[in-house]
Amino acid sequence: MQTATITDQHPNATGNHLRFHLRHAHLASAFGSDWFGLKAETFARFFGTPTFLIAQSILVAIWIAINMAGVTQFDVYPFILLNLAFSLQAAYAAPLILLAQTRQADRDKALSDADAQHREALAAASLERQNLAGRQSAQILDLLEQNTTLTKMTQELSQRIETLTAEIHQALCRR
Repeated sequence: MQTATITDQHPNATGNHLRFHLRHAHLASAFGSDWFGLKAETFARFFGTPTFLIAQSILVAIWIAINMAGVTQFDVYPFILLNLAFSLQAAYAAPLILLAQTRQADRDKALSDADAQHREALAAASLERQNLAGRQSAQILDLLEQNTTLTKMTQELSQRIETLTAEIHQALCRR
């Protein structure tokens, strides 16, 4: 009967452990959940990978080698077109990365708050269970004391009955 109060006060105490995270579900994707948002986040995440850095380095080396070797002359030294390509890449990459970091910070804070609420709910439920256990222990001790008292009374009454039985027996045997 006492455990019903725990369930009543904490309806999901044993159920969905992510219930505090549900109100932050809209923060799941840094750029939204539409097609553009998913592609933009994928693109922003790709910028920091070794694959991107190695691929970009190989393309730049080939670009410079082709132009220096004279195979083609579309971007001669000092490689102005290559510089413009890097500038264009930086113009798009920096805002995407900053946006991703800002939204990730928002998600981290929201999830941290949800985790804190979850820990507080667990602590409150634990405290309530401890209080319930303490009350039950006190009731058990009280019942044990009553049992001890009743056992003593039963023993005293048994001795009294034995004494009375012996007295009656002696009184009947004398006649």
